[in-house]
Amino acid sequence: MRNFMALVHNEWLKMSKKRSFFIPYAIIAVVAVGLAWALKHWGGEMLGTASDYTIMMAGTTGFGQFTAMLAVIFTAGLVASEHGMGTIKFLLIRGQSRAKILASKYVAALLFALSLIVWLNVVCFAAGAVWFSTDLPSGALRDILITAGSSLVFSIVYMTLGFMMGVLTRSTGAAMGIGMAAIVLSGITIPKNFYKFILFPNANLSVYNHGGQPPLPGMTLPFSIAVLAVYIVLFLGASFVTFKRRDIA
Repeated sequence: MRNFMALVHNEWLKMSKKRSFFIPYAIIAVVAVGLAWALKHWGGEMLGTASDYTIMMAGTTGFGQFTAMLAVIFTAGLVASEHGMGTIKFLLIRGQSRAKILASKYVAALLFALSLIVWLNVVCFAAGAVWFSTDLPSGALRDILITAGSSLVFSIVYMTLGFMMGVLTRSTGAAMGIGMAAIVLSGITIPKNFYKFILFPNANLSVYNHGGQPPLPGMTLPFSIAVLAVYIVLFLGASFVTFKRRDIA
């Protein structure tokens, strides 16, 4: 376990040393603060509290969707870039299994997605506290946590898809493009019974908040969680099988 955590730490260090590492955090901060100011001055009584603003911004129908895109963009090339630069060979000669190496990259990607969602909620609440009321209505904290959790699941699903495409194609561009295209397609619903088994309508768990109407009849929260779990297992299975069997030379 210690060796594995050292691999994860190494992957995080490699990510954090990139010049582009802090760009997603900066984008989130600028948009969250700027939009809070704009809504305060031009939005009238649209929002009353910092929690209202956080829930609006951090949801998958708000800036949470764009945050998922940022996670995909930054993590899609974790494997592909190593192939492109030829540095993947140096990782494989250090006595660690391919499965451990790929798992450490995926865990680092998960931590990055988690950090973006936490940062989004913290900055939104801070900005909301400056421009709106800091009162916490009953159930507000619960709603914030549910919104953050839904956005995190949304980000993880599409980040895992992009991660898989990076392994399969060895192309950062293809992984980013497919991952972002999938996020865009997530807003499309086809009124056919088979479509409820497709990834897209199940990725947004926030539709179930407060007894909301699911995209298609027969869909429930446990059903969507089960569907997402199956897709994530398939994505990771394809990634690990390909990475372990592919000739690196």
